[in-house]
Amino acid sequence: MTLAWEIQEFQTLPSLTPAEESHYLQAYLPLVRKVVRQLAPQCSAVMDRQDMEQIALMGLLEAIRRYGTPDNGFGGYAVQRIRGAVLDELRSLDWRPRQLRQKFHQVNDAIRSLRKTLGREPEAHELTGEGITAEDYREYLSLEGAASLASLDELLAEDHSAVPLESRRLEEQVITQHMLGKALTQLSEKEQQILFLYYQQDMNFKEIALVLGLTEARICQLNKKIAQKLKDYFAAQ
Repeated sequence: MTLAWEIQEFQTLPSLTPAEESHYLQAYLPLVRKVVRQLAPQCSAVMDRQDMEQIALMGLLEAIRRYGTPDNGFGGYAVQRIRGAVLDELRSLDWRPRQLRQKFHQVNDAIRSLRKTLGREPEAHELTGEGITAEDYREYLSLEGAASLASLDELLAEDHSAVPLESRRLEEQVITQHMLGKALTQLSEKEQQILFLYYQQDMNFKEIALVLGLTEARICQLNKKIAQKLKDYFAAQ
């Protein structure tokens, strides 16, 4: 629902010409590629890269139209808008497409069973005895990763929806840093590292796993744990 004050404030923003919009779209296109590169490994099972790039580009266009003439603060604002556009689209889709849903539950059940038997998280090769192929496991991780990314981004961004439009530009430039600062006190050192590498260094799960010396599966699990901790934290506020 659009509020009256929001319409009024939005109408006061100077509009750009189509030529100016096209110029800034080209100028900031690297931001689209940057966000897609980060999200693609976790989201490819739900959305192909070309579709993701188109949605990200629309996110950039929306950012340009809402922000007005870009300045030094636009880059950070645009990245959040672009990422939000992709994750909003992912949230509107079925995280577990029908053809993968049964396989997803099979993999999940196998992981739970082996976790109970081994007393730890199973490795990918240990799942083969349960009839889970490497491809099955890769798709499972992609779906889990996409869902946890969307959940985490939603938690970090949800508080600023009520900010008046005239101050929202500044708020959205710093919202991630502000929310991460509050969240850090609730997280372990390793969980803090994951957030830092993802949001500040723009790494994807695979890259984070290499840096921390963990498996991609473990990073996915920790990301889900982070999202749950944040959810509990914000619910208590």
